[in-house]
Amino acid sequence: MTLHTPPNDVLTLYGETFNSRLMLGTSRYPSPHVLLEAVRVSAPAMLTASLRRQTGSGGEVSQSFWNLLGQANVPMLPNTAGCHSLQEAITTAEMAREVFETDWIKLELIGDDYTLQPDTVNLPAAASALIKAGFKVLPYTTDDLVLCQRLVDVGCQAVMPWAAPIGTGKGPINPYALRTLRERLDVPMIIDAGLGLPSHACQVMEWGYDAVLLNTAVALAQDPVVMARAFANAVLAGRAAFLSGAMQSQDNAQPSTPVLGTPFWHHT
Repeated sequence: MTLHTPPNDVLTLYGETFNSRLMLGTSRYPSPHVLLEAVRVSAPAMLTASLRRQTGSGGEVSQSFWNLLGQANVPMLPNTAGCHSLQEAITTAEMAREVFETDWIKLELIGDDYTLQPDTVNLPAAASALIKAGFKVLPYTTDDLVLCQRLVDVGCQAVMPWAAPIGTGKGPINPYALRTLRERLDVPMIIDAGLGLPSHACQVMEWGYDAVLLNTAVALAQDPVVMARAFANAVLAGRAAFLSGAMQSQDNAQPSTPVLGTPFWHHT
């Protein structure tokens, strides 16, 4: 069974609207056919791909991969994965804009090779430079409130905090930080990295996050196609729960069955 998007509820980023709140990566799938099927059943808003990972020694994007992305018929979100310096990220973004013919860019600026944690010191400067160059920047960042606010201050109209380090599948490891981010920042927020289960995606959507971006959790599942559908439904379920206004949790049990008219027996 496939759930349906609530009426008139669309994702808006940089003035553009999308009917899905799920984004998918394109690496590590068992085969191109499996990737295409995963895209078909989940209908993502965007597909992200790394220019650096898809280039050969000649610097050209693999023609077969390009053809595959064309068959998917989904907007592309190139990323700067693997970049470790500001200039490297800017150069990769400019190349991606030319190759993919889009101003969208997922900004990744890695500061630590072990955790793949973003370079929090230089990330705002890189985002600012790309925005001034006309890019629509979606920055991959940590869950640090001050950093995310700084990214908004330099012109990012959306931010993409991690739930956990890339590829770990641990789910939200710092719920307090993520919920604080959502409460404090008034821009679209996309959870990027660290989700492993559909329940993780549902949870962050229940907190009010606007979308999620996935790759490893789907690509490395035993059945990526079924998992892609499960994540798509989880995102919709979490969004619907957020919009519905969930009940407040209670410390004590509350009766859920009416007792009106129930006879009372008195013992003497």
